[in-house]
Amino acid sequence: MGSEKSDDAAVYRLRSDLALVSTVDFFPPIVDDPYTYGRIAAANALSDVYAMGARPVLALNVVAFPTNRLPLAVLEEILAGGMERIVAAGAVVGGGHSVCDDELKYGLSVTGTVAPGKIVRNGGARSGDILVLTKALGTGILATGIKRGAVDDAEERGAVESMVALNDVAGAALAKFHARACTDITGYGLAGHAAEMAIASDGVRLVFGAGSLALLPGTARLAEAGMLTGGGRRNRDHLGRKLSFSGDVSPVLAEAVVDPQTSGGLLVSLPEKHATGYVKFLHDRGVRPAIVGRVEARPRRSATLVAVE
Repeated sequence: MGSEKSDDAAVYRLRSDLALVSTVDFFPPIVDDPYTYGRIAAANALSDVYAMGARPVLALNVVAFPTNRLPLAVLEEILAGGMERIVAAGAVVGGGHSVCDDELKYGLSVTGTVAPGKIVRNGGARSGDILVLTKALGTGILATGIKRGAVDDAEERGAVESMVALNDVAGAALAKFHARACTDITGYGLAGHAAEMAIASDGVRLVFGAGSLALLPGTARLAEAGMLTGGGRRNRDHLGRKLSFSGDVSPVLAEAVVDPQTSGGLLVSLPEKHATGYVKFLHDRGVRPAIVGRVEARPRRSATLVAVE
């Protein structure tokens, strides 16, 4: 499996009972603390493996570092933060590669393993399925607020806790509850990744309930104050008529739906009879998912892939 349908990771079958899952992700800092930045970047990179129903086993650091502006102690903290999350995931860091650059960037290439019969792709959602989202929205808007010094300690702490949280429990349970499709929510926002799922699933659209989509604390206040992201505007422009909102959806929620997420949750499409069990299973293990919508057959002449009602 490669990039044909925008799957979250590439998959290479080694034998009938074993496949490798491979992905890479890196980005500039979104928080000031180097250790926290490393933790967030690692959690974000791991999510692509979890979204495929796989278990991470090996990670390699990817670093661009401005040695002319920052001391190497900063890089040590970043790498330590990344290591902490990789170890928490039960994987190992096997080294990596660094270059000197004017802009700091950090992330990881992650390899996981999965039985070919348990791979979960981003395509496969069927009409009648229930949609579950495992994290609240708003990290892009909150990151903008953090950079501008406009968030309080509790709001920043809530954003960081969400971003460093692993999607390990949610990913490991996909096969148990017969998930038909899954993707992690990152730079394209909920709407963008949902549109990819709809395209890959053929003949369906994803419909979200406006009242079911949770926002991280501070997201609404910051959005109302205009602290939005350029990525959110690009996501909205890119989707165009593929995304629709009912008339009573608030402007704040409309922004949150296209907001680029860092280390967001998993969006999972499951048969209705398994959705409640999946949500309860995660709740019992400290995850706070929510049933956020449904999958419908797409009208033949409709351009809409994602609707918020």
